[in-house]
Amino acid sequence: MFIADGLRDYRILDAGDGMKLEDWDGIVLSRPDPQVIWPISSPAKWKRADAVYHRSDQGGGSWEFNKPLPERWTFTHHAVKMYVKPTGFKHTGVFPEQSANWDWIIQKIRSAKKKPVRVLNLFGYTGGASLAALSAGAEVVHIDAAQSMITWFKDNLSLSKLADSPVRYIAEDCMKFVLREQRRGNTYDGIIMDPPSYGRGKGGEVWKLEKDIYGLIEACVPLLTPDPLFVLINAYTTGLSHVVMDNMMKKAVSPIYGGKVSGGTLCLPVAASGLYLPCGTVSRWEH
Repeated sequence: MFIADGLRDYRILDAGDGMKLEDWDGIVLSRPDPQVIWPISSPAKWKRADAVYHRSDQGGGSWEFNKPLPERWTFTHHAVKMYVKPTGFKHTGVFPEQSANWDWIIQKIRSAKKKPVRVLNLFGYTGGASLAALSAGAEVVHIDAAQSMITWFKDNLSLSKLADSPVRYIAEDCMKFVLREQRRGNTYDGIIMDPPSYGRGKGGEVWKLEKDIYGLIEACVPLLTPDPLFVLINAYTTGLSHVVMDNMMKKAVSPIYGGKVSGGTLCLPVAASGLYLPCGTVSRWEH
């Protein structure tokens, strides 16, 4: 397990019966989580929820607000500062469990002998990993197909006081960008990707993780420098084992660069219960 602990602005108060109760530095949200198949521990705590997300039988869902909340508020983990905002798809723009990956990325960049470190972040979403890399002194190229996520990332850059950092952000299909970078001969010391289970690009491109992920990893290998630092793959696809992702790393990256592969599950502690909530699946290649 990769446990995301040491968070200042976030904790899980309780989890059970398909829901998690989260405290975002005083704002309490109740959201569905399909992996929470055990019973809740403290029923009284759930009365504290300021907003509850209800799933719809027709797909999607909506928020029920028990009191007025700010349009958005902030989440901070070390130098990473991000705006939090409840969306119609239950997400908030921040995945706190990713702080375990951010800490690892920062450590890898700071300990690198080569400066500056160049990092490519694919499926970058609102930019937590990009902000972490920038805060450690890296140059970053941040790619996401959704312009709305690029805009959110730009807001987070300003919030983190990193707007003047060496960063490029591009709204584009990730595979198209990677193939174009191959033709340009551009290379990176670290590559991060957090692909969705399913998605569509701006041009109608269809992404299906089980079918497309290995091809993307293979396409990224030529973008690595002769002495790269890391490749990190994160996924939230239910049922996808980190062993599968580790195997793909060992097939695509290790034969060329050696190094080691380690994988596991990102987990968040559930307060005062001794339980851990499994979140994303991670595979890390490093020298």
